[in-house]
Amino acid sequence: MDLTVPTIFDGHNDVLSRLAAAGRADAAETFATGPGHINHERARAGGFGGGFFAVWIPSPGGGTIDFDAMAQPRYSVPLPPQVPQPDALAGAMRQAALLANLEEAGALKICRTAGEIEATLGGERLAAVFHVEGAEAIDRELAALDVLHAAGLRSLGPVWSRPNRFGHGVPFRFPSSPDTGPGLTEDGLRLVDRCLELGIMLDVSHLTEAGFWDIARRTTKPIVATHSNAHAITPTARNLTDKQLAAVAESGGVVGLNFASAFLREDGRMLGDVPLATMLRHLDHLLAILGEDGVALGSDYDGALVPHEVDGVERLPNLRRAMSAHGYGEALITKICHGNWVNVLRRTWGA
Repeated sequence: MDLTVPTIFDGHNDVLSRLAAAGRADAAETFATGPGHINHERARAGGFGGGFFAVWIPSPGGGTIDFDAMAQPRYSVPLPPQVPQPDALAGAMRQAALLANLEEAGALKICRTAGEIEATLGGERLAAVFHVEGAEAIDRELAALDVLHAAGLRSLGPVWSRPNRFGHGVPFRFPSSPDTGPGLTEDGLRLVDRCLELGIMLDVSHLTEAGFWDIARRTTKPIVATHSNAHAITPTARNLTDKQLAAVAESGGVVGLNFASAFLREDGRMLGDVPLATMLRHLDHLLAILGEDGVALGSDYDGALVPHEVDGVERLPNLRRAMSAHGYGEALITKICHGNWVNVLRRTWGA
């Protein structure tokens, strides 16, 4: 088996917020060979064919999460402050423009159908799904949602951990249940309904358990967590319980394995010395509940500290080799690497 294939299509990256934070006009050049977990040159070397490109807005003052605090044996990290909607919209427009600029430069294609993803995978351009992580940019009337959809938005997570007008997210806390507070607001339920009307996939990653069940009760589509792991192995607030995983399975949904070290390690610490065997343990657990059609990859590249052995897309062949050595057959590896994402998006989008 050639372990540079099958091509990987990944459930989550933060390339756009990294490029926006750099403040560079030459985003295409930076994306071609620049720093970070993902660039175009290393993507080709690692058999990385694309994924969900997230628009994520940092809090005022550039506030992010304290990874040093998350390296401790126990932690509950304060969330950065909320972002006012006008400021978030301006930031989202900048990142959406970067995505469009990368498409114009020939680095990627913004895909609106599963067929477009399939046609793009393995070619010169990366296949990109325009995703919003945290709906701070969207106004109460949802006008911005319609505009973003027209620009190619096809996937949305209502929250990124900090609360917003639409709902509440889990804190970065270990050990902890994901049952940490309220779920979706009335505006959040309206957001869900409009996403269902438009064919925008809903992502339950970062939601509280109450928010997860709000979507599970309301959606008519598969339940999807683009980048989450098994709470039974790593009991952090960010991971999904077996009951939640069973609901995803019943809906025909998919969970993308998150590479963030704190959500993989049994001790919940954000440290990079994580063996591939730990990633495989999460995959085994997810497969046992979700089945072979319900498990994919959701790296969180450029947004988290990840295991040294997959610290960059050029090292993804290490994970493929580990899956093969672990006894996963070629058909299952292909499903995990990209097939299950294409399948669930086709069933969600209808094309």
